[in-house]
Amino acid sequence: MPDFIPHIGQLFSGKHNIITDVSSVKVGHCTLNHGELQTGVTVVTPHCGNLFCDKVPAAATVLNGFGKSIGLIQIDELGVLETPIVLTNTFGVGAMAQAQIRQSIRENPQIGRDWSTVNPLIFECNDGYLNDIQAMVLDESHYLQALSSSNTFFTQGAVGAGRGMSCFELKGGIGSASRITTLKSGESYTVGALVLANFGRLSTLTIAGKQLGTLLQQRLACQVPQIKPLTEEKGSIIMLIATDAPLDARQLKRLSRRAGVGLSRTGAFFGNGSGDISLAFSTAYTLPHQTERPMPAVAFLHDALLDPLFQATADCVEQAIINALCYAETVDGYNGHRRTALRDLAPDLRNLL
Repeated sequence: MPDFIPHIGQLFSGKHNIITDVSSVKVGHCTLNHGELQTGVTVVTPHCGNLFCDKVPAAATVLNGFGKSIGLIQIDELGVLETPIVLTNTFGVGAMAQAQIRQSIRENPQIGRDWSTVNPLIFECNDGYLNDIQAMVLDESHYLQALSSSNTFFTQGAVGAGRGMSCFELKGGIGSASRITTLKSGESYTVGALVLANFGRLSTLTIAGKQLGTLLQQRLACQVPQIKPLTEEKGSIIMLIATDAPLDARQLKRLSRRAGVGLSRTGAFFGNGSGDISLAFSTAYTLPHQTERPMPAVAFLHDALLDPLFQATADCVEQAIINALCYAETVDGYNGHRRTALRDLAPDLRNLL
């Protein structure tokens, strides 16, 4: 991590300070950077096997429901993931769902015939300020490219689904972080977060507890005087939480709620037009699709031991948002619009904190 990015909280990060520090998790991007087309796809895979046959426990929290996601209802009902998680732009949701269904059928031809149908899981944010979103250029090939590029190491910032996203009126996008926790019972676990950050008014931006929004707003007004400050919160954020701790869907629901703590620390207030959604999943065990296969015998953590995981989740999400801002580059896109990178606006960030 660049040395100008502050470390959030007291917990140590994982080896690379990204969500893939949680074992078996991988992330892939497909980025479109062509003039007025500034968009893309990001895919997060909980494990490298067949997710439909070996599902992972999961739960989601909708902090503010101004969004167009697919798949949340079944997750709420069954508490499992059976596909990779896809992040994209608002008008790409349908194409990505179809692409994900087709890929699942290729892996499992019984889907929709001898077996049940598959639940695609797509999250979105609106990148229409920098991207010509009406062009609707994303298709199955972009999903497959992101999926095939999934790896332990990945780029943050203005990449993948984050290419055209804005955050606090600056350049936003993909950010990630991880934390190591030790419970009072002695066990150590990793919590990782990945965010698609596309929210916030610059005047409220807070970094590592320091309210910098007013100062940065003044600087931005000097650099780009034609941009008028936002008066309404119309952005969104998707927050993905991974852990190797053995939690059930109910406990993961509790974990997903704590993402809102980290989000609020940055100056967000879940505005009327903001879609703020978090999803948490565990890689500690899988659940079989076929009824003839045995269910796992899992020793879940006691609820009274979960506080360190809650703390790690809050810190990870806050760190991931800051990382999205700090890793992003300045981008020019649709209709001459520009989003300035935080590192260009505040090269002295470390001195400001």
